[in-house]
Amino acid sequence: MFKALRYFGWPLLTGVLIALLVIQSFPQWVGLPSQDVNLQQAPQTSRIMQGPVSYADAVTLAAPAVVNLYTTKVVNKTAHPLFEDPQFRRFFGDNLPKQRRWESSLGSAVIMSPEGYLLTNNHVTSGADQIVVALKDGRETLARVIGSDPETDLAVLKIDLKNLPAITIGRSDSIRIGDVCLAIGNPFGVGQTVTMGIISATGRNQLGLNNYEDFIQTDAAINPGNSGGALVDANGNLVGINTAIFSKSGGSQGIGFAIPIKLALEVMKSIVEHGQVIRGWLGIEVQPLSEDLAESYGMQGRPGIVVAGIFREGPAARAGLQLGDVILSINGEPAGDGRKSMNQVARIKPNEKITIEVLRNGQQIKLVAEVGLRPPPAPVAVKEEK
Repeated sequence: MFKALRYFGWPLLTGVLIALLVIQSFPQWVGLPSQDVNLQQAPQTSRIMQGPVSYADAVTLAAPAVVNLYTTKVVNKTAHPLFEDPQFRRFFGDNLPKQRRWESSLGSAVIMSPEGYLLTNNHVTSGADQIVVALKDGRETLARVIGSDPETDLAVLKIDLKNLPAITIGRSDSIRIGDVCLAIGNPFGVGQTVTMGIISATGRNQLGLNNYEDFIQTDAAINPGNSGGALVDANGNLVGINTAIFSKSGGSQGIGFAIPIKLALEVMKSIVEHGQVIRGWLGIEVQPLSEDLAESYGMQGRPGIVVAGIFREGPAARAGLQLGDVILSINGEPAGDGRKSMNQVARIKPNEKITIEVLRNGQQIKLVAEVGLRPPPAPVAVKEEK
């Protein structure tokens, strides 16, 4: 026995030790759980996949088509503060001597075609008596307003110059969050400036800026004077018209908004062809289907919007729509978001017929409405400066 151990003991002990080492290193071989942490290693990035170290080519392509705007308007102001005294007004009423003075503001615009059509923001040109356009090549000229659309905050201008550098149009519907973008404009009147950032978000709405909102959000610095300027991609193609910023200080804080060029082109073409934007209209006001309303209608978990107002003799009234109806779908598209559904109607040409499915008194009803022409928004009264 001891003699056998003397001959076989060391090899046996060595084998046991080797087995233990193997089990500890590779426990999955004997059905035990692995003790390793599986980490996914990123593949080596090819130099071809890396971004460029300079965007000078994109700027060279796009910058000549971005112009500076200088708008001026005449403002009537009372000649002396004494005339504001109530005693003077008691005797002279509002027939007080006034002096006229010029006010100027700054903005940007984009040359869209060699024929001289420009896109900018409505709030840049609204109320202007004169619009001066300054090109990057040093030329200056006066522009005239072809038309404007306050509901998207866009305006179309026209200038008459030769050899105009029109911008290259990109695809705003194919941009992705994280794409590099450049904002070109005239911030604070310092001259044409280029800032870089990324696409932070798309489809931003319910910001209270316009009636029709589908903004591109970017962190490229946008400051006062950038309004109406270009948002271009890394290749210099136009993807948006810079419009607004979210800021508590008045300066850029990394949240800027641009109108997608797809929407801007639709507005521009309608203004050039018809002098205004042609939009479909039903003549209703809607509100969201809240949880309480959904429970009262027995519609928990189902999409819908509630008819909260109907314009007398409007398309919806003629189609038989009633207050309190819940719109379930429009032309087969579920109506879960009031703004989205009204934008859907706006894209339909006037005089076309649409099918509206509603829930009324627990019964589903299909109505057919002939879309009307959306009336222009009521002008906002501008209080004259005293």
